Amino acid sequence: MEFLTLEIVDMVKEWLQMENMWGRHSNPKSGWSRMAAGFVAVGALYHRKWNLLGLTLLFLIINPVLFPEPSEELDDWMYKVVRAEERWSNDGHRFIGLGYPQILNTVSIPIGLYGLYAAYKRKPVSAVVFTLASQGLNQWCMKEIIEYYEEVDSKK
Repeated sequence: MEFLTLEIVDMVKEWLQMENMWGRHSNPKSGWSRMAAGFVAVGALYHRKWNLLGLTLLFLIINPVLFPEPSEELDDWMYKVVRAEERWSNDGHRFIGLGYPQILNTVSIPIGLYGLYAAYKRKPVSAVVFTLASQGLNQWCMKEIIEYYEEVDSKK
């Protein structure tokens, strides 16, 4: 069993190191479906649909390589988000931290975890509010990263 687990871990690492992982993940279908899957996970947890929760988590893991790379640059929010994430990561920046805009992502984590806890405890209003707040903070962080690179590029 341990061998099988290590084999799966190696396979996931290989997927994540694929040269075109960022390209495939930049497909807007990847980002938008990934965001929707987060809400599906909260609903599955709330309704105790463990199979759905498991399938959703599996989808979230394979999502970055599931869709084909777009053939051209797109004017789509999620395309811009993923390309900015790629550039941010390649430039050696972290997504979690106390600096700005990373603090937005950092704060979104406990808020999102509380949203999951609220779903598990079947507190629908808290589950929805905290999940939306977490997603909002994450998207705010991504907006700041996109604007950072737009400013950098405008100075070239």
